Parts: sequence; structure tokens; C-alpha cells
Amino acid sequence: MRHAVILAGGAGTRLWPLSRRARPKQLLRLFDGQSPLELTCQRLHGLFSPENTWIVTLAAHRAPVAAAAPWLPRENLIGEPVGRDTANAIGLAAHLLLRRDPDATMAVFTADHLIRPPDRFAAAVLTALEAAERFPESLVTFGVRPRSPHTGYGYVRRGEELGGGVYRVAQFREKPSREVAEEYVRSGEYYWNSGMFVWRAATILAEIERLLPENARRLAELAALWPPPPGHSDLAQQYAALPRISIDYGVMEKTPHALVVEMDCEWLDLGSWLAVAQTRPADAAGNVALAPRALVVDGHNNVIVAESDHLLVVLGAHDLVVVHSDDATLICHRDQVERLKDLAAQRQAAFGDQFE
Repeated sequence: MRHAVILAGGAGTRLWPLSRRARPKQLLRLFDGQSPLELTCQRLHGLFSPENTWIVTLAAHRAPVAAAAPWLPRENLIGEPVGRDTANAIGLAAHLLLRRDPDATMAVFTADHLIRPPDRFAAAVLTALEAAERFPESLVTFGVRPRSPHTGYGYVRRGEELGGGVYRVAQFREKPSREVAEEYVRSGEYYWNSGMFVWRAATILAEIERLLPENARRLAELAALWPPPPGHSDLAQQYAALPRISIDYGVMEKTPHALVVEMDCEWLDLGSWLAVAQTRPADAAGNVALAPRALVVDGHNNVIVAESDHLLVVLGAHDLVVVHSDDATLICHRDQVERLKDLAAQRQAAFGDQFE
């Protein structure tokens, strides 16, 4: 049977101060009152039944995630004691799927992407599912045709066509320089790497065992004891001891069995405030407001974000990102938003965990 696994464990440090440990970015209701996780679930409706949909999140986030997906069977909500990156989250989910369905095909989606229109997304998912079933030893990824020479995304080079919109992967490339990204776009052979996948559950576990044998051994032991009973600190410690590694670096960049299917959609990784701002139209001066009450006077290219009715006014200022929460406010230049990921250490040095 076909199963969907949603990865919803990201920290969202670049979306501070709204994204916090207790409420990460996938739960922020910034999109017409809906969160990225809820939008992800809506995209999958009709493609996968609730009984065959799974969410992997941190154990500490099980309650708010369950509230965002009340239709999800509670046994399909997998709570990691700590985050150990995508290879371990996917490996654990694959073990639990196989326990229920030994012939499971597994589609992996992230909870922090904006993808539209839904019909094109659905068409790409069905093509990838059919490819994984047609080529059972394959690991299928989705490539998004680049709309700009973006330097913040990884790229996938398309190889031999196998028919039906399915290609072999010729090469994975890390985030390139501007000049290299421009060449990728001109060539027409490269896609943005979406970070979403389809494969048979048994196939991904076999590749993890071949390429990440230590992770595979420990994951098999942990899955045999899952779900952890309340207060089972030993199991949490064992999970925390897993070598941390992403599925891209640990498996996809090394396997000879990678295929790619084009996802002909608008695709946006909601990983920064500038990315979030792209989901809303700008005014004539280039200002974007994701706030109930915001006013910009004699300013341009500003991004203003808030969830409350707190009035935010920007007067005579340009190229700022202003984000207001109940207990913290961020003001930074647009060119500095990538530094937010490194700001946590300075906040903790000054204030401990108060604002994390």
C-alpha cells in the first residue's frame, strides 16, 4: 500500500522570534490562519488515506501537532525524543510502516514548504509512486524546475530518461555560487532539490543498512521497542546517541539507484522571513505585511510580520525585516536575515533559554 510520511521536526531558528522550541515554524499560523503543517496535510488529502498518513515530530510537539491534524490516528504520530536529522527520522518511520505493511511504498514530504497548484503537485506524486513501484530498487526524488539561479538550494542534474517523466539522477550538487547557479539554469539539465522522496520502505532501509550501517543497526533495535513507554529514559538516550546525518548526504548523494521526477509547481522552502514574504503580494513600494495591523510610511522593501493585533509602524525606513511576538521583537536589514540561525548562541549567552 501507499503511505505518506510528513517530517515535522524542524527547529525554524531563522524564523525567530515567532518560531520557538515550543512552537516551531511548521505550526505558525501565518498563511490565512493556517500553518505550513496544515497546508501540507491538505495537499495530501485524496492521495493518501488518514490511516496511511504518518507524521514524525519531536515528542515535545506531539500535542500541538495532534491538534493541527485531529484526523490522524494517534498511533501514526511518531514522536522522536530528540531530533537526529532526516536519515534517522525516515529510517524509524520505515521500520514502523513495515511492521504494519510489509509491502509499503513510502512517500516522504516536509511540513515547511509552500507548493501550488495542488493538481500539479498531485500529478508529480502519482508519477513518483508509480516509478518507485515500477523500479522497486530505486530511490525517487522530486526536482523543481528552477525559476531563478537560487544559491540557497541544492541542485539535481537530470540524466537518462526512463519514460513517463522519470529520469536517472546524474549528479547531486550542493548550494552553488551565483555564477554556477546561472549556468545550471541555462543548461536546462538541473532541478532544485526539493527534499521530498518516494521509495519502497524496504528499499530505503536496505540502502541505509548499506551506506549507514551503524545507524541501521541502532534504528532496528530502537524500532523493535517502539513506541517507548512513558518515562523510558534509556530509549531516549539510545535515540539521542544515533549518529546525526541527513538522508541527502548519507544516502541520496551516494546511492546508484536515484531517480528524479519533475515537480512542475511553484515551490518555496519557508526557511526564512524573506521566503515567507514571497507568499504575499507586495504593495507599490515593495513592502510586504503579514500582520493584522501594519503601516509603512515613506518606506520601501520592508517585511513586517506579527500574529497579534499589535500595531507596527515603519516610518522612513527601507529594506528592514520587522517581526513582533508577545515577548520579543526582531528588527534587521534584509541582507542580514541568514544570520538569525547563528543568533541563538548570543541570545542564550545573554538571556539563557528565556527566548528560545
